[in-house]
Amino acid sequence: MKTEIQPPQKTWYLVYTKPRQEVLAQENLVRQGYAVYLPQVRLMRKRQGRQVAIIEPLFPRYLFIYLDTQKDNWGPIRSTFGVASLVRFGSEPAKVPDEFVAHLKAQEGLEGLHEWAESKITVGDRMRVTEGPLKGYEGILLAQSGQDRVMLLLDMLGKEVRTHLSTDKIEPADR
Repeated sequence: MKTEIQPPQKTWYLVYTKPRQEVLAQENLVRQGYAVYLPQVRLMRKRQGRQVAIIEPLFPRYLFIYLDTQKDNWGPIRSTFGVASLVRFGSEPAKVPDEFVAHLKAQEGLEGLHEWAESKITVGDRMRVTEGPLKGYEGILLAQSGQDRVMLLLDMLGKEVRTHLSTDKIEPADR
């Protein structure tokens, strides 16, 4: 009689961490022998008047853990420092496709970091609104009021109107 060898039942799952404790959770899970993946991104931020590179999680408050459904002890995960819980759909832990994690890893640069494409728009550029009630209007970019917001100066019915929009609702007018 032949005994069948069961293939490993390992798959990626999603861990929800406490705020700004992704690295702490990663270190503590690795220390306990778990395989984890925390994708990180390098961003440019303004600090004290100058641009500095910082490294942040690509998905704030989340990291991936590679577990075997048959052999791994899932008990200590939730009580690990930095971990809030395993992400669940109903009573089942949320599985993450292996291809998704492989794709994320393939997108990393030489230092193991993702590079965020910084916005190529600058104050003074002519922009076009691409969605919403102002779709089709063009204006001048007056300010970038945050990471995802801009202020445009639009010419509407002969008057100049300032409006705040999300960066995903505008594009350069020369397109």
